[in-house]
Amino acid sequence: MNERKPLGQQKPMEITATKMKKPGHKPAKLGREVQARLGQQLRAMYDEVVNQGVPDRFVELLDRLERNGDKDKA
Repeated sequence: MNERKPLGQQKPMEITATKMKKPGHKPAKLGREVQARLGQQLRAMYDEVVNQGVPDRFVELLDRLERNGDKDKA
């Protein structure tokens, strides 16, 4: 995961990060309070998404796919 990619395969943010690294430079760390606040905000955002449920069109599509899969088994 930390392997280097040729410059042509890097994303723009990776290129910038690679150029800015200094030997022996430690990565920035967030304080516990900041991490806790970010965690709260992410949980709130994703809880809202999870509580929306699955749209009817997706349920119908999954049902159709399941029925077609059952036909293939028979």
